[in-house]
Amino acid sequence: MAGIKLLDSWASPAAMKVRIALAEKGIEYESMEEDLPHKSPLLLDMNPVHKRIPVLIHNGKPICESMIIVEYIDEVWNDRSTLLPSDVQQRTRARFWVHLIDKKIYSLIRRLVWSPSSDNKKAAAEDLIEFFKVIEGELGDKPYFGGEGFGFVDVALVPFYGYFHTYETFGNFRFARECPKLVEWGKRCLQKESVSKNLPDPYKAYEFVVENRKKLGIE
Repeated sequence: MAGIKLLDSWASPAAMKVRIALAEKGIEYESMEEDLPHKSPLLLDMNPVHKRIPVLIHNGKPICESMIIVEYIDEVWNDRSTLLPSDVQQRTRARFWVHLIDKKIYSLIRRLVWSPSSDNKKAAAEDLIEFFKVIEGELGDKPYFGGEGFGFVDVALVPFYGYFHTYETFGNFRFARECPKLVEWGKRCLQKESVSKNLPDPYKAYEFVVENRKKLGIE
């Protein structure tokens, strides 16, 4: 596919969502890894508002914000397997859960992993577990959030599965005990090549977080 570029970062869950969606559709693209502390002129030009990745550049035009990009991919290449449900009510429900994930999860992770204070770690871990239990309740006994097929909500959530080891280490808990169905869902997703090739090794992800905490003076 000529003319498709992704301003990318291997460790970014947001970028992983886009890579997974592209892989699900079988779309070839050029990945351009960004050095985020030293953002490229292309990134600043393509996303002048937020100045962050991911950015999909399609025929020279930028599309920003991870799940907006995922929707764009699903609509443009709609002759391939779809990520959003065709039923309007199910589609709206999927968008609701994706909005909740994006709204809540980053702030919870920030409190647990990126806060300089260790005093609130226990409360942050409890809040994160509570949130994931709500998400697990939506999954229920289904293989994937949309039912039998891997879809929109799965794409939004599964990148964070790559950081479960990190969250457990900082929060001193175990997902297998707290959210066993969600762990099984994550393992099921990893059986898909689109996921396994785009999620980081859990220990590499943890080392990335530790190194960046040191750089930020948190350690």
